[in-house]
Amino acid sequence: MSTLPKLPYGLSNFRQVALEDYFYVDRTGYIALLEAHGRYHVLMRPRRFGKSLFLSMLEHYYDQLRKPEFDALFGKLHVGRHPTPLANTYQVLVLDFSGIDTSRGQDILLQGFAHKVEYGVLRCLQRYGYPQAVMTAVRQHPLPQGKLSELFACVADSGHKLLLLIDEYDHFANSLLAEDLDSFRSAVGKGGFVRSFYETIKSATQAGTIDRFFITGVTAIMLDSLTSGFNITKNLTFEEDFHDILGFTREETLSLIRPLAECCKLDAEAMMEDVTHWYNGYRFHRRCHTIYNSDMVLYFADNFDCKACAYPDRMLDENIASDYGKLMALFAIGDREDNYRVLEALVTEGEVIAQQQRRFDLDKTFGRDDFISLLAYVGFASLAGGDGNDMRYAIPNHVIRELYFQYFLVELERRNNVDLPIWEVRDALRALYRANNLEPLRAQLERVLRHLSNRDSIRMDEKHLKVILITLLFQTSVWFLQSEPEVNRRYPDVLLRERSPFELAGQHLIELKYAKKQDGESGWEAKRQEGLEQIAAYHALPEIAAMAKLHCWLMLTDGERVEVMAVPMSQES
Repeated sequence: MSTLPKLPYGLSNFRQVALEDYFYVDRTGYIALLEAHGRYHVLMRPRRFGKSLFLSMLEHYYDQLRKPEFDALFGKLHVGRHPTPLANTYQVLVLDFSGIDTSRGQDILLQGFAHKVEYGVLRCLQRYGYPQAVMTAVRQHPLPQGKLSELFACVADSGHKLLLLIDEYDHFANSLLAEDLDSFRSAVGKGGFVRSFYETIKSATQAGTIDRFFITGVTAIMLDSLTSGFNITKNLTFEEDFHDILGFTREETLSLIRPLAECCKLDAEAMMEDVTHWYNGYRFHRRCHTIYNSDMVLYFADNFDCKACAYPDRMLDENIASDYGKLMALFAIGDREDNYRVLEALVTEGEVIAQQQRRFDLDKTFGRDDFISLLAYVGFASLAGGDGNDMRYAIPNHVIRELYFQYFLVELERRNNVDLPIWEVRDALRALYRANNLEPLRAQLERVLRHLSNRDSIRMDEKHLKVILITLLFQTSVWFLQSEPEVNRRYPDVLLRERSPFELAGQHLIELKYAKKQDGESGWEAKRQEGLEQIAAYHALPEIAAMAKLHCWLMLTDGERVEVMAVPMSQES
């Protein structure tokens, strides 16, 4: 039996991970590659992708005061066997811009930003033994660029050089951008305090005080808005050589999943198939393989119940859901209705096509290509292929699909002024997974459709109706929901599969048919017969026939009334 590894879920301190023998995927091999690719680097990756731990690793590698610990920290890793000449040669300034309040105006925003800068600068000054008078001068400066300048002057006088590491460089900016575009422009544009801050950094690189920097974030929107104020960076986000610098490959994920499978005598490949469905699918260069979100995989492993041999009740970590939920506010940038249609196309068609935008100009129209590219930055879409001009984007995994449909429920209520008490929806879903009773869900769907039928602007077709149905179904995570899964080149509308650790009353296949009102009862009957024939064809497939406790349903609607038929096996053959 394999020994279960200590899991660093939620840990971003490299020293703790290295010295306390936590599971760690070695990324130190990228250090030499980074040093060979210039001095000033920026890397964008979605939230919860291991950025903070990577920065902490760089901090510990380059910090001149950690030289006595080098073997203990890096001896077992690639860079410990192949150190570069720059190891332990820098004083390191670390800044983290997460957690800044953007909701109370420019003055509070500036204070929060300045506090973050002051904290990092004072920590650096104290660590390297600079005079107390310098720290006092830093505290007295009201502006962040002034605080930086005091540090840079001292470092220059000392003859040392700085490595600057900035984590979550755009965390506050993404919130500000979603809330108030004018405030974003005021802070980041010409004359704004954020631009002045980065201009101070640029000047320090020109003077040689900052020898290198590495900056992480989620999107390039703020970086692009700084334009000439900070135009010295090399963006590694889409470079093929750095594709796997964060996240886990399949082999790395398997090395974490295999001990869990062995402790429960489960099939590791079958577990990997599930983990792949939920957490894989990120691609940042069209020629590269997909990678797994490392934090999501660690969450799964950390919450896997080895005694009961059961998956976590919630496959979606609430912390990740909260982080991504905040990013959903970015969906309002540009034309909200056009953006909604992009999201709807992603979930109904499976993919969208766009020209990849690597720069954003918010002074111009923020169009469809910009929005799709933004989705890829934040992790709500990922490259699925393309020819270098027109790129195909798809939803990366089931976690992100769940988040989409949480958003769709909110949008359904907002756009159509309809109230859907979530407890009523969940009661209806509970009746389905506990008692195989679809009637309460039918009533909820009919309630929504009757409300929408009074609105001239609503688009009624089968795909749109299916989005509404799936939005309701996604408000619980007890089953593994598949929309139009390919089964022997056939595509049932919805499959609700049982998943660990839940034991449900049944599994379900739902076929949705839309009968146009103008076709009358004959059209209704024709659609009913078409649906019954399709269900019969699905059940003849070995994979469908092998599903235990399978219940097949035909859901028929004209966009207002909804009829549900339980299709017994005798009618399917």
